[in-house]
Amino acid sequence: MALIDLFDIKKQYDVKMLLDDVDFHLNEGERVAIVGKNGCGKSTLMKIALGEEEPTDGKRIIDRSIQIEMLSQQPVFDPALNVKEAIENELTELKEAKEQYDMLSLQVAENFEDKQLLEKFEKITAYLDHHNAWSLDDKIERVLQEFKLKEYENRLVISLSGGEQRRVALASLILKKPEVLLLDEPTNHLDVYMVEFLEEILLKEKFTLLFISHDRHFIDTIATRVIEVENRKLVSYRGGYRDYLEQKEARMQSLAKQHENLLKLLKHEEEWLGKSVRAREKRNQGRKRRVFELRDQAKSNPTLIRKMQLELEREKKHFNREKSVGKKKMLFEIENLNYTIADKRLIVDFSTRILQRDKIAIVGVNGAGKSTLLRLLLGRIKPDSGSIKKGDFTIGYFDQHREMLNDDETLIGTFCPDGGDHIDVRGKSMHVYAYLKLFLFPEEFLGKKISQLSGGEKNRVALALLFTKNVDCLILDEPTNDLDIQTINILEEQLLNFPGALIFVSHDRYFVDKIASKLYIFKGNGVIEESYQSYSDYLEIEKEIKELEKIEQDISSKAKEEITAAPKKAQTKLSYKDQRDLDILPDEIESLEAKMDELNACLGDPDCYQEKGLTKLSEELAKLEEIYEEKSERYLEVLELAESFGT
Repeated sequence: MALIDLFDIKKQYDVKMLLDDVDFHLNEGERVAIVGKNGCGKSTLMKIALGEEEPTDGKRIIDRSIQIEMLSQQPVFDPALNVKEAIENELTELKEAKEQYDMLSLQVAENFEDKQLLEKFEKITAYLDHHNAWSLDDKIERVLQEFKLKEYENRLVISLSGGEQRRVALASLILKKPEVLLLDEPTNHLDVYMVEFLEEILLKEKFTLLFISHDRHFIDTIATRVIEVENRKLVSYRGGYRDYLEQKEARMQSLAKQHENLLKLLKHEEEWLGKSVRAREKRNQGRKRRVFELRDQAKSNPTLIRKMQLELEREKKHFNREKSVGKKKMLFEIENLNYTIADKRLIVDFSTRILQRDKIAIVGVNGAGKSTLLRLLLGRIKPDSGSIKKGDFTIGYFDQHREMLNDDETLIGTFCPDGGDHIDVRGKSMHVYAYLKLFLFPEEFLGKKISQLSGGEKNRVALALLFTKNVDCLILDEPTNDLDIQTINILEEQLLNFPGALIFVSHDRYFVDKIASKLYIFKGNGVIEESYQSYSDYLEIEKEIKELEKIEQDISSKAKEEITAAPKKAQTKLSYKDQRDLDILPDEIESLEAKMDELNACLGDPDCYQEKGLTKLSEELAKLEEIYEEKSERYLEVLELAESFGT
């Protein structure tokens, strides 16, 4: 069922057309990722879907009964509320519904024959089921823990940083569980463990979701569909990020084949135009016009195909693991490094060596000291004890504040401060426009001042400038923040080709896996672990270890409870909800079985599945099988419970 429908949407700002006659439909249960270059209209599309922004032309149709909510980039809170109160304040309706359910439960037990009361009770039960609001206090507690907000729960929410306030807003939204949730870059300001928790909640609670993200691992884990905003149109791809890449490659090959056929047709028509006197006749003017249209199309196709090919080639490159050839030059030798701030131990007795071609990712939870290690390596702060011996080499540094840029300078002035229009890039002279084109800047941007650029554009300038420097080591702090996926691909290509050492902080798992050959993992309390695994492998093993530890703790706790717990009053009969499920589920299961048999029969009949559509039938069957599994499991559960009571 479609919850949001957009038809023939146009959106224009002054002379710039962002969206041109696009259709978009969000169905219940879908999790749709929007991708595309910065400034292409992703956020605009989302705001139109929300109803926050009106299209220039077109129609928006929604189910008025549903709740649609969006995570704000700059959330606003009541200044009098602390963190926990701010979250609870967003859950008032759910808490009131739970209180109403408790009250109705007592009334239903006394007035079992009151149909109006039963109807009201069933409605409130379905509402709580949908929002999974049966144990809100426990869920609030878990979200506070997982989003690292527990230590701030009694602090005024407005006293937190911007990133922490976004975590509070995100926590409120996932607990509230609106019918449609819109998220713009939800993984910004989250460390990898917070992102994993967010993924778990979104999948487990079966959210209907529309989101923008540059985190390719997050897209691959969460998305059921990817929408790309490209040349003012929308292109839809089924599945996650890897599926998107495969389907985009197939589309590129199809476009190439179409272009080949177009050239054959154009050649034939050009010959007709060149030879035929009849081309001048009035009735043939349409065919003549068609030749000119074919020419224009033939000119534009190779550009589009080549652009897609470059993007895919960048993305499909695997790890560039360099083999040691001869002795590597030592850049840093770190011995027994210690650093504490405000009684918090960030680095304790850390020793390591960093060599000339090392590619090191610094990862771990927020606030553990990752950026502090970068500042120690740069010599901007001094350790409490221990030493950092630095060899004779040069460093290029990129930080989140883009300190190397001057807002009053133009783009060309930034790259050519002494005049001219050529720059040196690793010993090769290049025209400044040709170089900036690699970073997706059109020629008209050359005269723009840095202050006129967006945050993402400034990041692209800073990175482009960094790669013109002749340095032996790059130190980067969160380089993918505010970048779109296309720019991240370009950054990855530059870093994989960089001949020197690379040390960077990042929470982007996909990026770390692609670039790093070694990890420095900040475990907390000053402990730093070195690993040569991929980041994804490390996280997977870490998760398995935690699950084993939890199982051991649960077994131990259960054993203690059995020994010490006082006997509880046993449940003697089925609850109203259990009894209702026991009564109605057999019929529902039987009905589902009949429908599944019908679909399977159609799938075995070519005439039937060709008429109804193979993909549509398969998707419908998969959905029914999922519902059947859930209902069967629930029926077995209540049946076992009923048998234990002798019902």
